[in-house]
Amino acid sequence: MREKDEIERKREQQYLKIPAHLLKHSESVELDLEEDANGMGVVLGRNSRCVSVATFSFAPEGRKEKKRVFKGKSDLVKFRCSIYEKKLLTIKASSSGLSLSEYIRRAVFDKEITERFSEEHIKLYKMMIKYHNNFKAIGNMYRKRNPKLTESVYALANEIKAHLKKFQS
Repeated sequence: MREKDEIERKREQQYLKIPAHLLKHSESVELDLEEDANGMGVVLGRNSRCVSVATFSFAPEGRKEKKRVFKGKSDLVKFRCSIYEKKLLTIKASSSGLSLSEYIRRAVFDKEITERFSEEHIKLYKMMIKYHNNFKAIGNMYRKRNPKLTESVYALANEIKAHLKKFQS
């Protein structure tokens, strides 16, 4: 009786590992499972079939589409303008980094429209920051030796800083 329980337990504990490359291109692999001569093990034959557990069965309709709920702007407003006015509006909108409609909306409702820096503006801004920092360093260097020179250099650095603040706004 004990031997039969042990044999049953061993049969329940047997696992079959199937390499991933066999299941890569198909959902099933054909196998033929037979018991060996002493009844202790399982031998793989040619005609059995093993279906992967991770097989998905998709719904025949496919994936449900999401319902789009448009909560944004829904009304269309048109106005006439000349070709030159439209080009000017397009240029101003692109320089501020906005779409044409968003630019016109902000202009009509007197909202803030900030213009984006061009490459030249960015280059000049960085150069002004360097000058400010350099003049501050020069002022710190001559602070004890020549206080008048330090004062005038600090005044120049503060003037550059004021221009930088104007540049930002």
